[in-house]
Amino acid sequence: MSNSSPSARGALQKLRSWRNQKTNVCRLIHGAADGWNGLYVDRLADYLLVQTEHPLTDTQQQTVQTLRQQFKAKGVYHKRLNRQVQKTSKPKASARLIMGIEAPEFFEATEHHLRYRLSFNEGYSTGLFLDMRDNRHRLLSNLIELGFPVFDKGTGAAKVLNTFAYTCSLSVCAARAGAITTSLDLSQKYLEWGRENFRLNKLNPDDHDFIYGDTFDWMKRLAKRGEQYDLVILDPPTFSRSKVSGLFQAKRDYGRLAGSASALVRKNGMLLACCNAGSLAPSDFKADVRRGIRDAGRKIVQNFQAMQPLDFPVSENEPAYLKVSWMRLN
Repeated sequence: MSNSSPSARGALQKLRSWRNQKTNVCRLIHGAADGWNGLYVDRLADYLLVQTEHPLTDTQQQTVQTLRQQFKAKGVYHKRLNRQVQKTSKPKASARLIMGIEAPEFFEATEHHLRYRLSFNEGYSTGLFLDMRDNRHRLLSNLIELGFPVFDKGTGAAKVLNTFAYTCSLSVCAARAGAITTSLDLSQKYLEWGRENFRLNKLNPDDHDFIYGDTFDWMKRLAKRGEQYDLVILDPPTFSRSKVSGLFQAKRDYGRLAGSASALVRKNGMLLACCNAGSLAPSDFKADVRRGIRDAGRKIVQNFQAMQPLDFPVSENEPAYLKVSWMRLN
């Protein structure tokens, strides 16, 4: 398991104990890395979300029941993992209640004292990707690692472009750190969800931009306008389809995406490139990103490769899937 130092194990135990007041969302069981091959359990505020590829076994059901009693969870939801999620309807992709009390259509969760709106009724995701928690904190604290800030506070309010913004959680963290954000997504519904996340955190969404549209199309438009950003965030889905630019596949198109984004990063600005496609090897992801940046005529002058958070441990049978690169460009 990665991050297995005594201090890391202590931090993980605290996170998974439900005694952390500033964060009430985390992964409690991460498959084979936690000794439960094919079983994933998340805490989402007062609820548990269980994910498996197959129906729960008796042993798994007993384990989930024990977790529910231990943490006094109001309800437990189950979701079947589907490798072809892009072909699945929202009702089939959504989790279903298997124990306890049904959650309201929307409910709130807390992470690093920030509040986010979640739902079990909106398809494959609940509104917050838990594996990006550490990167949200890096934005919130303006610190990637010691000596490597996200923004130069001496140049005024930073400008951030968050592409594939989904419910805009990364934008919320950047805004709380003092940045002016632009959130770009292909879903009006998720952008409105993002505005609500801003309001939940006492941020006025009218002070920030929310753009509905295709990422590649809008990056071209913004480049023609001469827009430059202190940080451009790339966190695309593994697959997405747009009427404007067609099918995007992270495994095939990430280099092109990184190149388009690099043109929008100001000198000494940051590019955050993320990818959760397990089929894309870390070495290939790194090579694709670097090729895209190079083809755009830019150079990486400082970089940091982030690991999965503590509650997403890695083992031989549960290899890392999340790839995250923070890069400062010349």
